[in-house]
Amino acid sequence: MINTVVLMGRLTFDPELRTTPSGVSVVQFQVACDRNYVRQGEDRKSDFIDVTAWRQTAEFVSRYFRKGSMIAIEGSIQTDNFTDKDGNKRKSVRVVANNVSFCGSKADGGTGANPAFAQPAPSYANADNSDFEEIVDDDDDLPF
Repeated sequence: MINTVVLMGRLTFDPELRTTPSGVSVVQFQVACDRNYVRQGEDRKSDFIDVTAWRQTAEFVSRYFRKGSMIAIEGSIQTDNFTDKDGNKRKSVRVVANNVSFCGSKADGGTGANPAFAQPAPSYANADNSDFEEIVDDDDDLPF
């Protein structure tokens, strides 16, 4: 069976790290993902998807992501059936994150970029190439 989900969107609120009674880290957050299709004359719609992350993934999310941060998530869908306080049968659907990644930067509008990662792009204009041999493109002796 296959149950794999890949999402990219923005956090709708700051994630809050919690710990289970047995000491396991967990964080719950919500990601807003724009839909691909837009009906003519209407605004683009978004889906708001609940996500749970456990252990090191939870600690990573709580440390580096904030409301508005762009995030990429790989995980699986998990459903739970329950009865609410009024006796109505309900179903909850959420994504359990296996891996999360940064997407974009603070300049792209993500408010949660960590300044520790904000390093200038490397410049190769003044690089020392003395250790490299020049590639000669000599195709004359190739049989094709």
